[in-house]
Amino acid sequence: MNKNRFRTDAELTLPALAHARGCRCALHARRLFTGGLLAAAALPALAREGVDVGKRSSFSKLVSADQIEQAAATQYLQLRQEAASKSALAPDDNPQLIRLRAIAQRIIPFTYEWNSRARSWKWEVSLIGSKELNAFCMPGGKIAFYYGILQQLQLNDDEVAMIMGHEAAHALREHARERMGKTAATRGAIEIGAALFGLGNTGRLAADLGGQLLTLKFSREDEAEADLVGLELAARAGYDPHAGVTLWQKMAQASKGAPPEFMSTHPSGPSRIQDIQKNLPKVLPLYQRAPKPAQRFEPPKKA
Repeated sequence: MNKNRFRTDAELTLPALAHARGCRCALHARRLFTGGLLAAAALPALAREGVDVGKRSSFSKLVSADQIEQAAATQYLQLRQEAASKSALAPDDNPQLIRLRAIAQRIIPFTYEWNSRARSWKWEVSLIGSKELNAFCMPGGKIAFYYGILQQLQLNDDEVAMIMGHEAAHALREHARERMGKTAATRGAIEIGAALFGLGNTGRLAADLGGQLLTLKFSREDEAEADLVGLELAARAGYDPHAGVTLWQKMAQASKGAPPEFMSTHPSGPSRIQDIQKNLPKVLPLYQRAPKPAQRFEPPKKA
């Protein structure tokens, strides 16, 4: 790809993957950088304060985390390849991609407490040149933002961090794995069960899981949980949690008239903003103590 030519209006045919297409998330707008880019050092453990969302669902144990993360990595690579073929994959020196990776690098160290697997994930973040209002984080730390959501909503760094934290929370809490586990429980999941015991066609299983990631829907409980965990992640990383309110105000404004696809999968409303406001006292002390970013970035110029 010619680094001097980055299209921001490409139309992609590959579905926008798991969370991006299927969830009912009130926040579908938010993982990180290309392989090895983030060697973020572990930070000292903090006393458990902040939000409380309970333990992860036992249903997630019915499906292999390794298989789901492998399937997600395959789908993510395909998206990047298609974007690159249309000059719509931002090069490493793109200012907005640099911005996204800088924010991700601050958030990642705080993910380890929520899921020990996150330490070994090959976190990646990509910027896709599309007008679509979209962003997602797949299992295994595969993050992508679409240019449209940054430009059209004129997101500041705090709002980007809210989106990124929310999306990361879905992966950390293994909501996709939980959804698939529930499906496995209801269908018997003979092949998945065989794969867990080292039998069967694991290659085909990975492909099947990848297909599920394209249409997966999260529950309202999953979305509420991701809101809270994301709020805490962003606050610990030094981003103002009040941005959770302004973000959803912008989302509501964007949904007037002909709602963008993003809003169809991330419905907003007064109740979501109220829930965020209710939980601000739990995360504001974390934000107040957290080191703040040394550099702030501007959103893309409006078209």
